[in-house]
Amino acid sequence: MQSNPIPDHVPPGFVKDFNLFTSPGMAPTPNGDPHAAVASVHGGAPIFFSPRNTRDGRGTWVITRASDQRKVLQDLETFSSHRSIFSSALGESWPMIPLELGPPAHGVFRALLNPLFSPRRVEALERIVRQQASALTDRIARSQTSCDVMKDFAYPFTANVFLGFLGLSDSRSDMLLGRVSDLLHGNEVTRTAAAQSIVEFIDEVAAMRRKEPAADFMTFVVQAHIEGRSLTNEEVRGIGVLFLVGGLDTVAAAIGFDLAYLARNPNDQELLRNEPDRIVLAAEELLRAYSTVQMIRVATKDIDFEGAPIRKGDYVSCATMISNRDPAEFACPDTIDLARQDNHHTAFGYGPHLCLGAHLARREIVIGLDEWLARIPTFRIKDGTAPITHGGHVFGIQDLILAWG
Repeated sequence: MQSNPIPDHVPPGFVKDFNLFTSPGMAPTPNGDPHAAVASVHGGAPIFFSPRNTRDGRGTWVITRASDQRKVLQDLETFSSHRSIFSSALGESWPMIPLELGPPAHGVFRALLNPLFSPRRVEALERIVRQQASALTDRIARSQTSCDVMKDFAYPFTANVFLGFLGLSDSRSDMLLGRVSDLLHGNEVTRTAAAQSIVEFIDEVAAMRRKEPAADFMTFVVQAHIEGRSLTNEEVRGIGVLFLVGGLDTVAAAIGFDLAYLARNPNDQELLRNEPDRIVLAAEELLRAYSTVQMIRVATKDIDFEGAPIRKGDYVSCATMISNRDPAEFACPDTIDLARQDNHHTAFGYGPHLCLGAHLARREIVIGLDEWLARIPTFRIKDGTAPITHGGHVFGIQDLILAWG
C-alpha cells in the first residue's frame, strides 16, 4: 500500500516511484554509484511526481531536464526557496540568508554579502586555504601509507577553512564536523540536537565579535547595516548557519568523490600529477559528474509547467546530479572527460540563488586536489575496503580508504 498519498491533482501517469534517498544505488551502498543511478531518469519522462523524494517522505515534482531546471531556478516569483529547512528542526521559522529569502529582501542581502565572496576576496584567502591543505597532507604523507580521506583530510580541511574565515583556531573543528554530520545524516533526534548546537555556536561567535571585533566574516556581519538599520540576531544567525552548513559538507563531499574517481582511474591521476595546470579544468568536470546538491523549491501558485499540473504548495526538485547528466546538454554525460570544454554545469545552482560561496568552494577543491597530488604518491582504494556512497539532499561518500606505496 502506498504510504505517501498522492495529491488528487497529480495524474497517475505522472507518478514514478523514485527518490534520492533510498532508490537503488542511492541508499548507503559499498562501491555504489548514486550519480549513475539518477542519470537513468533521463530515459523516461522529463517531469514526474515522486511520492517520497524528501527526508520526511513528502512528495516532489522531479525536474530532469537541465533547461527546465533553469526555468524553475530563475523564476523566484513562481518557485520560492523559502522553506526554513534548518530552523524548522527547532520549531522555529527564521530563514537561512540569503538562500531562503525571496525578492526584494534576497537582493538586499545578496548585495550586502557578495563582496565577502568575490573573486578578489577569495584570492586574498588563498594563502590560508593552501596552508590548511598543505598542513593536513604533510601530516598524512609523513606518517601514513593509507588514510580515511574524509575523516583525515576532506572534512578537517573544509572545517578549518571555515574556522579561519571566522578568525578562530582549529580547536573547534571536531565539534563542528560532528554536528554537521548529525544534522545532515542523522535521525530526527540527532538532527535536532545538532541544529541547536550549531545555533549556539553561531550565536556565541556573533556575541564575541560584537565585543571583540576582528578582520573576519562574523565581524562584518554583526557590524553590517541594511536599509539604515543593523541586522537582527536572527538575521546574523541565518547568515552564519547557511555559510557553515553550505560550506562544509558539500565541499568535503566533492573532494571525496574526486579522489575516489582518481583512485580508480590511475591514468587521469597521473595526468593531473604531471600537469597540475589541468586541475582547474578537471575540477569543473568532476563537479559536473559528481554534483552533490538537490535544490527544492515551493510553488507559490498553480501552474502547468511543461505539461505538469503543479499546484500552489507543491515541492519541486531541481537536483544538480540529474541536470548535470542531461544528454541534451552534455555529450556523453556519463563519461568523465577531464579536458571537457564549455562546461556549463549547475553544480552551484543557477539564477539569482547561485551559490554565494561558489568562488571559494572552487578554490578549496582545486587547492585540495593540488596539495594532495603534490604530496601523496600514486594512490588507490585500499584492498579489502569499499567506500560507502549515499544519496540524499547532499550526496556523499564515506569509508574512503586510500593507500599508496
